[in-house]
Amino acid sequence: MSQPRQTLEQIFEKQVQTLALTLQPFTVVKYQYVARYFVGYLRETFPEVRRLSQLRRDPHMLGWFRWLCELRPPVGNHTREQRLLCLRRLLDDLAFQGHPVQPGLILREDFPARPQYLPRAMSPEDDRRLQEELRRADTMYSNALLLTRVTGIRIGECIHLPLDCRRQVGPEQWALHVPVGKLHTERLVPLDSEGLRLIERILELRALASPGRLAKSKGFLLPRVGGRFALFQTLREAMADFAKRAGCADSSPLSPHRLRHTWATEMLLCGMSLPALMQLMGHKDIRMTLRYLKVTQPDLQREFHKARQNTAEAYNVPSLAVPAATADIPGIRHALAAARHLLEMYRRQLSNDKARRRLQRLDRRLLDVDQQLQKIAAAEK
Repeated sequence: MSQPRQTLEQIFEKQVQTLALTLQPFTVVKYQYVARYFVGYLRETFPEVRRLSQLRRDPHMLGWFRWLCELRPPVGNHTREQRLLCLRRLLDDLAFQGHPVQPGLILREDFPARPQYLPRAMSPEDDRRLQEELRRADTMYSNALLLTRVTGIRIGECIHLPLDCRRQVGPEQWALHVPVGKLHTERLVPLDSEGLRLIERILELRALASPGRLAKSKGFLLPRVGGRFALFQTLREAMADFAKRAGCADSSPLSPHRLRHTWATEMLLCGMSLPALMQLMGHKDIRMTLRYLKVTQPDLQREFHKARQNTAEAYNVPSLAVPAATADIPGIRHALAAARHLLEMYRRQLSNDKARRRLQRLDRRLLDVDQQLQKIAAAEK
């Protein structure tokens, strides 16, 4: 007796349950959400589609892409990208398991453009004012925020710090043990005397907390009442309140994550290498760390021009000597060489990659002309 054919809902739900064996619960919820709404869209718009083998890029997938764009209230590009990634993963896994899924249902060009946000470090003035206010307050939350500022850890990582987060890594050398977190990695972040003092102070304030509060926070450095999210919200509100009291000039509300951006920018300006910064920040991709270079460029430019002004004798930029062109092959070749040299000098000043590539192609054409002239001169001998 043949078994009843599974519905699309059952196929997708079974695949999501397979993914649940290795993914975080919150991630599994996202896959369930996407699968449910995709199947619901097919049932309402294309009720004749009952099997995976019937799925086509046009009209089924393209119609779903348009449906995502027309949702009200609208969803952002990041949300659309996440839904496409989830559905593509489900379809790829089902195809790998032998289900009749057509290839190329979701292509790279279907994904919306991802906005490129720069890290937002605080200004040196706001950073100084805020740190002074946090030290003056000397509360559990102010010291926790200061700890994120001097170590560059994420606020979520600070919330999950264990009681024994201090690790001695050498004589008079200490590090902060950051447990497995957002990117499923753990790391050791060096601690200076300020970082050690902050941990000691947090432990002193923690000992003064109520027994009931400590009972719910067994093993954690920071006591909590209503769970991780409640503590996160408390720290976020405390950060905004401390910034307001400090008189920070930034018009937008300061979030705890700004402390991490400020720390990373400061480390780069102090000369830390990108590979070292990547390790300390817990980044898996160097491109995440490279974004901080864009933030520090104005400071680097300012320092460069300041150094130039202090130079006792300015450097003389040599001028390119181009004699009067002669109406023969050596004269033409010399003029071409001068033109190529000037083109290269100009190309290196451009920041537009497209324009730089066009000038590079033009230089290759001039080189071809020069080589042809060389062949003509050789044939005339």
